[in-house]
Amino acid sequence: MILQPLAPVDGALPGPVLTEIAALYATNRAFFELSGDFPDPARITVEQVAAALADELAHDGAEVLLARSAGRLVGLAATLAHHPDPASGDPDPWIGLLLVDATAHRRGHGRTLAALLEERFRTAGRTGVRIAVLDNNPGALAFWQAQGYTVLRHAKDLERGRDCAVLRKPLQGAPVPGAPDPGV
Repeated sequence: MILQPLAPVDGALPGPVLTEIAALYATNRAFFELSGDFPDPARITVEQVAAALADELAHDGAEVLLARSAGRLVGLAATLAHHPDPASGDPDPWIGLLLVDATAHRRGHGRTLAALLEERFRTAGRTGVRIAVLDNNPGALAFWQAQGYTVLRHAKDLERGRDCAVLRKPLQGAPVPGAPDPGV
């Protein structure tokens, strides 16, 4: 699996890529029924996906990564370098969304994508990563706990006030900021 950053071209997201991402979103109707992110999860449009991605990318330190396997888009992740509320005092980066093509579930793409995100953060010197999981999504909670994440607290999400569990995973082997380079 390879990760590719989603980058606007001349201020807009490329049409063919948007179509591909919209198809990925459409396979995840069950998730979007739980999240309420789209008015009709059975009919997610390219325009709605473009607006959702623009909202994701509007956050300072946000990145949307496309996950491809054998050239096929199998997943997408939206990350934040820091919690969107500066008053939180939270030092960790966040996974805002990890979405895998529902027609390819149970093939390890989610685990692989999560591990690649963790490695990106570890390489950047981050010592932990967080995610908020909707309380009405026990399958997602079980997935993240199986990846080594532990529940820190329960809270409301910032955008819609939905009940969620905030989870964190320490990133073992992450460089300690200010520590001498062991290779020196």
